[in-house]
Amino acid sequence: MQLPEISRRQALALALTALVLLVVAGRLIGSRHSSAPAKPRARLLGSGAKSHALLYVDVSGAVHRPGLYKLPDGARVNDALVKAGGATGAADLTLVNRAATLTDGEQVLVPVKVSGTAVSAASSAGAPANAPVHLNSATLEQLDALPGVGPATAQRIIDYRTANGSFKSVDELDAVSGIGPAKLAELRDLVVP
Repeated sequence: MQLPEISRRQALALALTALVLLVVAGRLIGSRHSSAPAKPRARLLGSGAKSHALLYVDVSGAVHRPGLYKLPDGARVNDALVKAGGATGAADLTLVNRAATLTDGEQVLVPVKVSGTAVSAASSAGAPANAPVHLNSATLEQLDALPGVGPATAQRIIDYRTANGSFKSVDELDAVSGIGPAKLAELRDLVVP
């Protein structure tokens, strides 16, 4: 079967017709998209719709549901506390800036009241808390707040306590990896079994 031959004039007319149809179709499609009402940006972000930027925040300490939470960009510390079920009755919220803006990867640590004061991560930089830290019940954050004890050593103290039972004396800290005689002497008056 042989195709019919067409003249140059017919080929040009056919090409122009196809071009006109493409332009008209493009304008029709474009007008459909532009006729849809545009949603204002402020409404999208403020009306409960998800923002594309999410923050991952670790909430721990004296909250009902400690854990890792996803929050929208621009969220405040108070938003993280609400996600974690709120602060417990033992929380000392006077040491928490609930209005602070969160950043991705941040930890929100809610300290626990101890004898009218709170033990917080900030205590490690300043003077020790008034009350001694109880080795058998202290949290990772409370142990980390002790001078010379970082998060890794605090975790090893908890691991030792889990594996060997309650501390009978402060001298048992010497058996924890990373705590030598000098560090034990530094901690002796700050901790109790």
